[in-house]
Amino acid sequence: MITCSAPAKIYLFGEHAVVYGEPAIACAAELRTYVTVEPASSTTVVSGGVPTRIETTPYITEALKKIRRIHPIPDVSIQITSDIPTGAGVGSSAALTVALLQALSIEFGVDIDVLQIASMAYDVELSVQGAASQTDTFISTMGGMALMPDRMFLPHLECSIVIGDTNMRGKTSTMVSKVAELKNAYPEVAEHIIKSIGILAQTGVPLLESKDYLGVGRLMNINHGLLESLGVGTFPLSQLVYRARDAGAFGAKITGAGGGGCMVALTDKPEDVIRSIECCYGKAMVVKPAREGVREE
Repeated sequence: MITCSAPAKIYLFGEHAVVYGEPAIACAAELRTYVTVEPASSTTVVSGGVPTRIETTPYITEALKKIRRIHPIPDVSIQITSDIPTGAGVGSSAALTVALLQALSIEFGVDIDVLQIASMAYDVELSVQGAASQTDTFISTMGGMALMPDRMFLPHLECSIVIGDTNMRGKTSTMVSKVAELKNAYPEVAEHIIKSIGILAQTGVPLLESKDYLGVGRLMNINHGLLESLGVGTFPLSQLVYRARDAGAFGAKITGAGGGGCMVALTDKPEDVIRSIECCYGKAMVVKPAREGVREE
């Protein structure tokens, strides 16, 4: 029996634009999904203590299919517990897929390294969602903070990270399709927005390297506005974003696909930001950067 865990992730810059090859900066966050696997007489899934039909778990089904192409994995018992809110834009599916693939590779002696785990997990997300970036699965596998797709690691954040959850859920594939539809309808407009998001990520690199979090926050605020112009914002998300800024956050924005889910703020006043978010009935938490990616527990 083997248990592995993988962290959540937040985007400082670049969601949606990264799908079109633009740069993004993402950071692993110390919320984790834990997956335990062991041989069994039939393949079963228990998530959060609740038995779940394998047919309703596309990421698990696809992960088993991918790894069985290179190694004969037998029937397996899969148990999942998680700190990561699902469908909230903080990489729950990536963390599940990465932790599962790593646990299966260790338990059954599959000869693959962590970069292959990241690549295989990306293939899983692409198959399930129809469109995906390598960012989520790479960050969940490797930990730390990096400029993607260059895989250039950046210094660890030294300010507080606050995640605010609207408790509403958007579907990643729906939001990706919404941006694609806008891009097809108004290519010249949408392409400029997408390109601008990529420029923000590139501009943010030296600011993060010099730990200029005030400058990083200003760019995050711009990125939020560009994401809203792509149609992936919601009123509850923007409420939490502006509440965080009013409480003294360096910057705050959507993180992930949007349409609901979470926002993220960088701040040196985490308690003030949390109180302000909770005034809008959002759920708020301080999270630490995850320096370690997927690991055996």
